Amino acid sequence: MKFAVLDLETTGHSVSDDILQVGLAVLNDNLEIVETYSSFVRPTIEIPAFITQLTGIDAAMVADAPELDEVLLQLIPHLEDAVLVAHNVNFDAGFLNQALDRCGYHPFIGRRLDTIELLRILYPSITTYQLGAVTELFGIAHDQHHRADSDAVATAELFAQSVQKLRQLPLLTLQRLSFLIDNGSDLSWFMAETLKYAELHTSIDMNAYQYFNQFALKAGEWTDEQPARADQEEDPLKDVSFEQYLDGIRQRFMEKYPNYEEREAQTTMFREVYDSLCNDRHLLIEAGTGTGKSLGYLIPALYYGIQQESKIVVSTHTINLQEQLRQRDVPLLREILPFDFRASIFKGRGNYLCLRKFESKINAKDLVAPIDDAITASQMVVWLSETETGDQEELNFGNKGADFWSTVASDADSCLNRQCPWFKRCYYHRAKHESNIADVCITNHSMLFTDVQADHRLLPSYSHLIIDEAHHVEEVAGKHLGMQLNYFSLTHQTTRLFKDARSGLLPALRLRLQQEDDERVQAWTETIDTVIPVFQDVKEHWDKLFELLYAFVGESGEAGNDNGQAVCRLRSDTPPKGWDDVLTIENNVHTELSRVVKTVDKMASDIKDRLDDQSIQGLITDLNGVVRDLTRVKDDLRTFLKMEQNSEVYWIEASTTYRYRSVHLYAVPIDVSKQLQQYFFDVKDSIILTSATLSVHKSFQYAEEQLGLEGFEENNRLKTVQLPSPFNYREQALVIIPRNFPTLKGSAGDPQFISMLVSSLADSAVETKGRMLVLFTSYRMLKQVYEPLKEALAGSGIQVLGQGIDSGNRTKLTRRFTQQPETVLLGTSSFWEGVDIPGEALTCLAIVRLPFQPPNHPLVEAKSELLQKQKQNPFMKLSIPQAVIRFKQGFGRLVRTAKDKGIVIIYDTRVIDTYYGKHFLYSLPGPKIETMHIDQMVPRMREWLQTEEEEIG
Repeated sequence: MKFAVLDLETTGHSVSDDILQVGLAVLNDNLEIVETYSSFVRPTIEIPAFITQLTGIDAAMVADAPELDEVLLQLIPHLEDAVLVAHNVNFDAGFLNQALDRCGYHPFIGRRLDTIELLRILYPSITTYQLGAVTELFGIAHDQHHRADSDAVATAELFAQSVQKLRQLPLLTLQRLSFLIDNGSDLSWFMAETLKYAELHTSIDMNAYQYFNQFALKAGEWTDEQPARADQEEDPLKDVSFEQYLDGIRQRFMEKYPNYEEREAQTTMFREVYDSLCNDRHLLIEAGTGTGKSLGYLIPALYYGIQQESKIVVSTHTINLQEQLRQRDVPLLREILPFDFRASIFKGRGNYLCLRKFESKINAKDLVAPIDDAITASQMVVWLSETETGDQEELNFGNKGADFWSTVASDADSCLNRQCPWFKRCYYHRAKHESNIADVCITNHSMLFTDVQADHRLLPSYSHLIIDEAHHVEEVAGKHLGMQLNYFSLTHQTTRLFKDARSGLLPALRLRLQQEDDERVQAWTETIDTVIPVFQDVKEHWDKLFELLYAFVGESGEAGNDNGQAVCRLRSDTPPKGWDDVLTIENNVHTELSRVVKTVDKMASDIKDRLDDQSIQGLITDLNGVVRDLTRVKDDLRTFLKMEQNSEVYWIEASTTYRYRSVHLYAVPIDVSKQLQQYFFDVKDSIILTSATLSVHKSFQYAEEQLGLEGFEENNRLKTVQLPSPFNYREQALVIIPRNFPTLKGSAGDPQFISMLVSSLADSAVETKGRMLVLFTSYRMLKQVYEPLKEALAGSGIQVLGQGIDSGNRTKLTRRFTQQPETVLLGTSSFWEGVDIPGEALTCLAIVRLPFQPPNHPLVEAKSELLQKQKQNPFMKLSIPQAVIRFKQGFGRLVRTAKDKGIVIIYDTRVIDTYYGKHFLYSLPGPKIETMHIDQMVPRMREWLQTEEEEIG
């Protein structure tokens, strides 16, 4: 078997475009490159500027190149009897056949393989399939990206590595892949060929994998996991004082990192955290960028926890930061600390794979989207031989991957616990067990509140808690202590029950029952045939209900939040016109669902008692889980529509794009401070809350009020500490405010504002050679700026990337931004924090508007009404502190290391024109702040950046 790996550079993607360059590398069956061919092609049309920019190929380079006909004549012999391989093979094969047809040759009709498809299956954890990024990841030399000769050789090496991995997979895994990808495609042919090869050459290696129920797994039984230091008699910290411990750590840092410099702020943090843990006191500690706050709390917490034999729980806002602690901080501490320790990561249950559900789905080949689901299932089969956690964070899914995952994720309602054949290998129970035996359990804010709602049955019991990114706690508490429902809350569950005659739990159960000889089979089958139409009726009522709810949002005309959602607040005393129709339909949903759920429940328990077939028992368990979910949805919907809680605010959110399918219903407590106090600050010995942004105007008052910590300081149950930043902001950051910039009313920009903004951003971007992040508070304005700015910068070779336009994925956008230095990135809400772009990749940060929350958002509105009742000023007590914290987060994107230097432009002149502007500027960590006429900005930027270059020089 030989493989011809092809890459084409073209003038564009349409039928009328031409080939500019051909690159080919031929591999033999041993996956060695045995010949290569490449040639430029003289095009018949002009090369567009963006293609020259991308590939480096200009008119001069192809002026003397052979014509297409001549190149194809040389290429065709290489393709004979070969399998055609390319990175996105449909594009290259399509273009090739178009060219062959144009020149009068026969089309290529051989087999085709796509390296992207192989990568998706064989490397389920990589986050990008872009050729340049993947070759870098695989350590493949690839000098000239977007050149056909270089790309073809790089793709050939990539293909060789992929096929080598495929051939070395465990035999059971290959058998599963061949079973799943069995659709007559070239990929399924290749899988079958590889399996034949493997069955002749491979023996099962019992040491490399764990084998169970025809799956090859990496992870063993979790019951074998032991606590750290289980075999150590002696206490590793016996007679070691905290100061001696810190000295030892300092020593080891210096040995390991010759350039190690002690950070004063971090040392202060060590002592403050330890002191609070020892004295059963809470701590609010603001630690700016560069403090090293993760180590700042982990180092003292581990000393305290191990010495006192007390569990420490650490909570972060995002799963992202949990992963960062797992991958970066914990391994570093293993090398530095003078004792062995265990750190566990514990997430919400839906993050873990349920092996029982996965097995039955695979065995039944229950694939809703046959092509996409077959790839997703194959990815996961390969992943099982590599993962120790079963955590979906490790997987990079394609389009329908998330839907597939939702059917195989672990959930409490369908868990068999000890009755499950997979129990000892269950990933969720492994994570739970590990968190019980760990010294430090790293979880997230959502889990903290889920645990509260589950009567503390999820997290291990603890009395010492560290909350990182603590400025988000109040918001997460509201979401979890309240209620959320959306259109898919019911439809996902009904689809799980019945998608079509073949797929879904009810058809699968019906099919399995046919194979049983119990006298009740016919009655059960009739019940299934009766309930399926009822569930379809319920779904129709549900659709009608959500169409009505969507109409309220459309009519309310309230511009909603930043992501283009429209919002409608509901008030129980004045429901909107037509509310009675909603209640009537809800009553239909409630009545029919109650009745059908009772019928299914009765049938399920009947089957469970009479049949002991394992696969039927599994289906019944899943069926019960869905039924419980539907009951919860039905009850939540009734609670929401009744709107009986005065302490909660009720609203509907939707977007015009997906209309009624985008409807979300929210019921959120207006003030969670009392609950936070009750569940946490009153009952835990010590809680450390840390973040880069906790204070406003150098005061912690706002945080204390929001979190329910008022009065704790007077009773010596709380200490507040603001650590100085380790960076020299006066030298590293220049803040420019153009004082003659127009002010803006409303969330969208008027034409004059937009044109001045675009012009200023373009001039500034040219001066900083791109490397610019622009933060917006409204997606609408971002869209208004995107095209004109792109146009203004077209001639200077600077690209523009827009969040929600070029991609909605923040990680992908950030990666593209750092890979292509001459770029301006426009971002909204999620870019204001958590984005880390150190070094030269980011030189200029532009803040278009101060990040005030929309005052008409229901939650903001309800909080304001509550403050007014208490005779307080909502603007000063709520809007300003919220906006200042967000503003500080945004500013924090610029300087990420002691070497970073850059410019912040604030286009919102309210910071200098209003009485409250000083709150924003005074909260910044001491940068140089200058106001000037808009015409003076670029010369001043040039001067500032030159000083930097001179200092470096």
